[in-house]
Order: sequence, then structure tokens, then C-alpha cells
Amino acid sequence: MFLSFLICSILSCKKEFLTVQPQGELTDKQLTTQDGVEGLLVGAYGLLNGNVNGTWGNYGAAPSQWLFGEVASDNAHKGSSNGDQPNMNAIERHAPTSTNDNLSNLWDRCFEGIQRCNNTLKILTALQAGQGTAKFDDARAKEIQGEARLLRAHYYFFLVRVFKAVPYVTEATNGAIVPNDKDIYPNIVDDLQFAVANLSTTKPKGQKGRMDKYAAQAYLGKVFLYQKKYPEAYALLNAVIAAKPSLINLPYSDNFDITKEDGPESIVTVEHSVGTDGTGGDNGNVGDMLNFPYGSAPINCCGFFQPTIDLANSFKVDASGLPLLDGSYRTNPYTSDLGLTADQKKTYAVDKTLALDPRIESTLGRRGIPFRDWGLMPGDDWIRDASNGGPFLAVKNTIEVAQMSSGTAPGSTNVTGLNVNLIRLGDIYLMAAECAVETGDLGTALTLVNAVRQRAAKITPQTINGAAAAAYKVGLYTSFPSADYARNAVRFERRLELALEGHRFFDLVRWGIAKTTLESYFKFEGGYFDYLKNITLKPRDEYFPLPQDQIDRSQGKLVQSPGY
Repeated sequence: MFLSFLICSILSCKKEFLTVQPQGELTDKQLTTQDGVEGLLVGAYGLLNGNVNGTWGNYGAAPSQWLFGEVASDNAHKGSSNGDQPNMNAIERHAPTSTNDNLSNLWDRCFEGIQRCNNTLKILTALQAGQGTAKFDDARAKEIQGEARLLRAHYYFFLVRVFKAVPYVTEATNGAIVPNDKDIYPNIVDDLQFAVANLSTTKPKGQKGRMDKYAAQAYLGKVFLYQKKYPEAYALLNAVIAAKPSLINLPYSDNFDITKEDGPESIVTVEHSVGTDGTGGDNGNVGDMLNFPYGSAPINCCGFFQPTIDLANSFKVDASGLPLLDGSYRTNPYTSDLGLTADQKKTYAVDKTLALDPRIESTLGRRGIPFRDWGLMPGDDWIRDASNGGPFLAVKNTIEVAQMSSGTAPGSTNVTGLNVNLIRLGDIYLMAAECAVETGDLGTALTLVNAVRQRAAKITPQTINGAAAAAYKVGLYTSFPSADYARNAVRFERRLELALEGHRFFDLVRWGIAKTTLESYFKFEGGYFDYLKNITLKPRDEYFPLPQDQIDRSQGKLVQSPGY
């Protein structure tokens, strides 16, 4: 009962700029107990789903980062109708203003999470200094610090990828307003290095979803990769690979199955629950609640997050089953039934001769192909406005009809208990492959990419009336003849393997190819959607503007990003 009351008290915090003033909360003195610290830490984990209370309106802070990581890239359209959530249209077109509510949503939720981490660390320090009741033993105290500092690093990482210029606030800041004039990556690294040194390979308290040493190593490896510190990243990522089962034998679909969560591929996971915890949908996957089909679909809200034509065609393969790395996948593009007349749609038939990577069916729904256990995807009947979002639907964030009774929130079937993998083993293989390329180890890069592809080759082909729905094939690379070729292969594989999982835009930025890739994409995709025509990117467009309300509150300490 105490922890339940404590967490509810934490969740009632009023959000200000970078400080939280107590409003009907327990005092620091009351919290300076083992139960108090543990409850504060649970509250710090609680912000991973991007939600303070309620269910609606958490889209910018979604752990899947579908808006900033995918809609801002060449992988996804905002979808739905043009007039619904118009501020998201600005994200897709790279024309946001500093008053865009999605930006404020991410900023507020991440800083709320940071504040909770800082409170945990502050009260823990007070307890261990003898200011409360019985102290933790040293091992648990260090472990709590490791968990809280890893969580804090996560929230800052989400912020710095989107905004770049972010103020760094710790438990020692004492309410001071901090400028955003320094690179905070070294601070993120410090937190993650502490977590690596002080977390064990077993989950704290034996609870799934907690941060352990593997999570810390993976996250630190990822951050080093973003800093282009390839040898340091390579060592950490290889350590995780060595400790885990071979990726080849782990079913790809398990990553998107609510009944098989927290398996060996899950490294850093946001846990979601619905119904059974007494919160309704508040602890569910609220960030993705708009991203289901529309109309007559079993779960039909709200038609957002539609895969692009460019992404769908990237799953084409050549006669050897290899990706079309030269960009020729755009030749004679497959567009499902987009643009057909009503009469033509009546006689539409699936082209079963298309040579495709089978991961396409786990990634996007296309007309005439079974969509999970929902039946054949009927096209327009499940799409809110194909002229705005295209003919395809996202799959990875959905669940089976058979899982709806236990896996969705009471009265809100579009709020599910499906976890989100922030980092999974397939991601780690490809990050390690990238490091291998950049350190000259092309042989290992080849092995790692082929392992990802070997696993993909094991996916059971999708069928229609007993016949394969496409000419599915996944081939293996025989060699990486040059670093440039290997680099292109690794990057393309990341797109195929991790599509719609929140990585794409951030990958393009850190690779330094966001402008060229997205302008080429807008030229192609703009041939189907007028609102994407003639878009060019400026240097500023690798990041997004700081929320104007935060600048206004900062008393001149926060400076807007150049170009905004």
C-alpha cells in the first residue's frame, strides 16, 4: 500500500521548467527510507512510456519514437487525414516551429523522468548518510545508483538526439536554471559507465524490465557509436553479443508478440501493462495508440503511422535474394492499389511474383495479404485517407485479435500492453557490424550482417490459400569487396531489420546523409503525394527547435538552435 501511495504521489508532480515543486507530495524526510527510495526509482522507470497520467497526448514522447525517428525519415508518413494532428505534418515535412506541441511533449516527459532520477539519487544519498531509517547495504545502494543513472542517461539521450542543445541537470543542481551551451554527451557517457561498473548481469530484484549490465553495455555502446568512437563501441557491443544466444535461432516475430516479450533478444525494454495493475491504460503503450488501422479493422484507431512507398519497395531483392543497394528498388515501384479507379480496385489481385524479403510482412500491411490474425488486409476499408498516407499499414506495433481481451486496456483496445524494445539483439549485431566496417574489420561485418539475414531467411513465408504471397528470398553476401560497399550494406540492412522501430532518422543524421537521402526520397515520394513535393533540407533540419515556452521560462539561459 505504501509504494502504491508513493508512486501516485510522484505522478501528481506539477511540471515546471527544470524544477518540480512539491504539490501534495510526501516530504523528503518521509521518503528517506528504503521503501521511499525504491518507490522513487519505480517512478523513474515509470516515465519510460512517456506518460505522466491519462492516455491521450503522449505521442511525441512515445518510446517507439515513431514520430521523430520514423515519420521524420523516409520510412513513414504521419498518415490519417491531413487535418488530424496537423503539427505532426510539420514534423514530416521538416517545417516545425518552436510551438509544436509534440516537441513540448518530448521535452516535458523526458525532464520529468530526469527529475525522478535525480530525486532518487538525492534521497538515496541522504539515506546512506544516516538521515533516515536503516540504510541499504552497499551492493544495493550502488545498484540503485546504476539503475537511476542509466535511466537518466536514456532520457537525456532521447532529448539530445532531437534537440542537440540540451541543459544538463543533476541532483546537485538544486533548482538552478542551467544553460544549454555545452555538449552533454560526456555526461551521458559518465552515467552509463557508472551503470556498466555497478550493475550485474542479473536483473535487479529479479524483475523483468529492470536495467542490468547488458542494458548498460548496449546503451553505452550505442552512445559511443553516435560519437563515432568505434573501437570503444565495438568492444561493448561484442561483449553483449558474446553473452547472448545466437541471433540466427531467435524468431524475428517474437520481438512483436505480446506473449513472447522479454525474451533473449530484448536488451533494453520499456515494459507496458494494461488492466491488471489498477491504472487502466496509463501504464500501457499509450505513445502508439493512434497507430492502428481505421474503419472496419478489429482495432481501428486512428489511421496514423503509415509506411511509405519507398520503404515498401526497399524490401525488393535481386535474383540472389540480396537488397538492391543501388537504389533500383524504385524502378517500376510497387504501389499496391494506390491510384486505381474504383472499378480497378474491384478486380485488384496480389502480384505473387514480386521478389521480396519476408520481413516486409512483419513490418507493413499490404492489400490482399494476411494481417496478423485479422484476415486479409482489405485496402481502403482499413485506411483513413490513402491519398494522404498511402496504401500501407504499420504492423509491428499491433497485436493479434486473439490477444485483445488480455492485451488491451479496458474500453481502449488501441492501448495495448505490447512492450517496446529500445535496443534489441538484432540492433546490436548491426551496430557492431557498423563498428567493424569503420575499424577495418570487413570480415566480421560480413559475418554479422549475414547472421541477421540468416535469421530473416527462417521467417515462415506468408501465404494466400496455401500459396506463397510473394517470391520470398533472402540471400547471403559472399563478400564485402570494399569499405564503401560494406558500409552501404550495413546501413541498408539496418533499414530492413529495424524499420518502424524508431531508429531511421537518427541513423541518417549520425551518418551525415540526412539531407541527400531525404531530398531524394521527397523527390520520389512526392510523385505520389503533393504535400511532399519540392522539400529541401537546411542544416538546421538535422535537429528540431527547442520548445518556445521553455525558452521563455529560462530567464535567458536557454538559446534556440541555429536556424529556428
